Amino acid sequence: MINSFLYVFLWLLAGIAVIVLLTTRFKVHPFFALIIAGFVVGIGVGMPVSEVLTHVKNGFGNILKSLGLVIVLGITLGVILEHTGSTRVMAGFIRKLVNEKRAALAMNLTGFSVGTLIFCDSGFIVLDGLNNSLARKTKVPIATMAVSLAAGLYAIHCMIPPHPGAAAAAEIIGVDFGQLIMAGIVVAIPTSLVGFWWATYAGKKNPVVLADEEEQESDLPDHSVIRAFLPIIAPILLIAIRSFIALDAPDQNWVISVLVTIGDPVIALAIGVLLAFNTKRGWQKNTVSHLMQDAVQKSGGILVIIGAGAAFGAVLVAINIGEYVNQAIPLEGLGILFPFLLAFILKTAQGSSTVAVITAASIVQPLLPNLGITTEMGYLLCVLSMGAGSIMISHANDSYFWVISKFSGVGMREMLRVYSVATILMGLTSFIMVYLLSLILL
Repeated sequence: MINSFLYVFLWLLAGIAVIVLLTTRFKVHPFFALIIAGFVVGIGVGMPVSEVLTHVKNGFGNILKSLGLVIVLGITLGVILEHTGSTRVMAGFIRKLVNEKRAALAMNLTGFSVGTLIFCDSGFIVLDGLNNSLARKTKVPIATMAVSLAAGLYAIHCMIPPHPGAAAAAEIIGVDFGQLIMAGIVVAIPTSLVGFWWATYAGKKNPVVLADEEEQESDLPDHSVIRAFLPIIAPILLIAIRSFIALDAPDQNWVISVLVTIGDPVIALAIGVLLAFNTKRGWQKNTVSHLMQDAVQKSGGILVIIGAGAAFGAVLVAINIGEYVNQAIPLEGLGILFPFLLAFILKTAQGSSTVAVITAASIVQPLLPNLGITTEMGYLLCVLSMGAGSIMISHANDSYFWVISKFSGVGMREMLRVYSVATILMGLTSFIMVYLLSLILL
């Protein structure tokens, strides 16, 4: 199977076009779009159908073997924290810590904290009532409050596992979860704050505030702040500690062995789930059953997208896309800029950050040597740069855009002026942070 670069490249573009058109114009689920794209590219370059099918199956199975339990447990943890009210306890604590004069900053920090293990759209819906209540009390423009909260949730969502895009990219590229979490948090903090800053600045230009109305706020759950935060903090610390331990050290003692075991992402997240259950007393069997079912159902949609993305990537690896691109385009000088631009284009075109990162990782993985990315730190920065690209630009084809608009009552024009521009600034800030890290780590 010998083809020219132009021929292979055109079929690659055709595959990407299939993903974008099917998911945006025809509203096809990303799973089917990615699988179809894999067959389009494979068959287009002359690969037998049976061989394409084999690569699709292998790619799908291998990624789920590595990430299946991590995604399910991560989503389960988020579902329990929502149900027990731990997210509201964390929000109340941060609000008191910052005080109501800095209400927008309080919601930004709350979103960042809660978003560590809860999807950005779910987190926004859960915290929307508190956000609106705070906006009424403080008379801060609702666009400022909504986008500040959204930015905190979004920055962390695009950067760290177990969020599906970052988790899948880490597995495809070969990056340690613990190191990605720690570096991702470092990048996400200024990214989140830039979103808050722009929301504060741009929101003043059209200071629409929510009208006062009688509110009867439900009491916060009776568990402590420590119990609320612990299910999130414990898994992150355990995974981070494990990543800095030499796993192949010959003189490991029992303490190191235990830390290595409980720091495995699956075990660490399972511990987080148990700690989350401890935030509430008197669990009913039906309630637990409902939460578990809800978590599994939410996980299923994410897992099939991740699997399909890996299947698409397996086809690209099989056709040696890296060799073709290397022959025609000098990629050495692009480095981490290429994955950033690729994820940015895919995100802007089809709307989903998760699909953008998974697709970009699948395309970039065979090209890593050609990009001059050959070290563990280089792989880490590559994943972070794709996360940065997947932040921008969020607009009308992004479901999160509409969640923010509909729940907060911010109109289309204001969403584009405040939120969409905020995502551009956040994405650029993320990439600048990744570049600065590259100067230190490489």
